[in-house]
Amino acid sequence: MDGNLIVLQFEKLKQYGMAEAAGDLLALPVQMRPSLETVLTKLVETETRHRDDKRTARLVKGAKLACKPLIEDVKCGPARNLTKETLQAIADCGFIRRGENLLIIAKTGCGKTYLTNAIGYQACRLGLKVLYLSMNHFVHKLKSANTQGITEEFFEKLNKYDLLIFDDFALHPIDESTRLALLTLLDDRYKSVIIT
Repeated sequence: MDGNLIVLQFEKLKQYGMAEAAGDLLALPVQMRPSLETVLTKLVETETRHRDDKRTARLVKGAKLACKPLIEDVKCGPARNLTKETLQAIADCGFIRRGENLLIIAKTGCGKTYLTNAIGYQACRLGLKVLYLSMNHFVHKLKSANTQGITEEFFEKLNKYDLLIFDDFALHPIDESTRLALLTLLDDRYKSVIIT
């Protein structure tokens, strides 16, 4: 079978990673082509990477992060009251799988949003579903859901996320109905929340 047809067949089957790998392998001179075992390994590895990258991109887009920093780029030190050990303890996102919460308190401008977005981005890279909400955005969404009479559906949607990030909590006063709604959401939730 012609090499181009092989690539087209992989694409027709929506095996885009395998199509990419097959194209690369078929571009090699015949005498330099690897063994069948090596070819199959490369096809599977490339397809797996392609699917992982696609899933991560979808999760990151859905997370609505304010920025997308890598957890390894987060600066640790006494000024931030953040040690490498603490960062390593949360970098594997085990706290999310255990349903534990994080409360991050610090002065304005020291990087709380950056840190929470790095954690959120890392969680997406590990296949977890994340949603980032500034408190102003959450209050707006909540009021809109109340007006439309879909508050329960709004909460159900939020509960589908493995991690909710509420940024800038209590930056502005919260009215009674928002406090009660937030209490209900957090009380009924058995998944992780980060509040800054």
